[in-house]
Amino acid sequence: MSIQTESATVDYTRAEPRAGVIGLGMIGGAVAVGLARSGRTPTVYDIRFDAAAGLAGVPAPVASPAQVACDSDVVLLAVVDADQARQVLCADDGVLSAAHPGLIVVLLSTVAVPVVYELARTCAKEGVALLDCGVTQAVPSGLVAILGGDDATVAHAMPVLADFAKDVVHCGPLGAGMATKIARNIVTYGTWRAVHEAATVVESAGVDPAKLIAVVEDADPRGTTLFSWLRNQLAAEEQTREMVPQVRRLMDKDLAAAQELAARSNISVPLVDAARANSAETLAIPQKESHE
Repeated sequence: MSIQTESATVDYTRAEPRAGVIGLGMIGGAVAVGLARSGRTPTVYDIRFDAAAGLAGVPAPVASPAQVACDSDVVLLAVVDADQARQVLCADDGVLSAAHPGLIVVLLSTVAVPVVYELARTCAKEGVALLDCGVTQAVPSGLVAILGGDDATVAHAMPVLADFAKDVVHCGPLGAGMATKIARNIVTYGTWRAVHEAATVVESAGVDPAKLIAVVEDADPRGTTLFSWLRNQLAAEEQTREMVPQVRRLMDKDLAAAQELAARSNISVPLVDAARANSAETLAIPQKESHE
């Protein structure tokens, strides 16, 4: 479903945009340090007066979100949830109370996609543009910015984004960055559950789970297995389609063995059960529609 939002009328006049960060927790603190390290020292705000202590190069917080907006062209919002985002934007001393031409708000907090549209409409009423930008930690170091928004706003915010992120992935229009971050979290938490079930089953068979870690990391040190089948699906090659029956038989056989091993110790493995029950859907190659 496509949701339309009001467009902000923004006058971008500053070649080197000033940066501000609101919220100096795990993500906001890392963003502020990255900006300072790049020479773009941000104006910052946090409800904790000592929040910048220990953050290299980051100045003490100013008195209010409004002050951050006054001193910034791109305000990076790294609060906990949607309610805090609304408060920081809309309070009497909030960001929008100090809106000025060219101001861009970049929402780093992970919220539901409809909240992104809501906040964009709220900002647009004050002539402020909003981008949604999930942030995730890259291994071994650095941050990846997962961005959604129109091309013009993205281009004007890019100098700030590039100063704290190892990579900026522009996923599409408003909401696309947040949807991609949410999907990335599904992968994270889903694999945690998969590892939990695997470790529980192997431990029930008398094996130290550390051995499981060693086997998986030795066999696939770069983690290429994780997206191997999705890459096959996206390629939609004839060879991949021909593999489906054989892969499904192997998948069913192996997951049945996992269920049997778990049942010996009365272990619940709902992810294994779901993977086996939905193997046909998992392995199906989507048919590409042709358009004349």
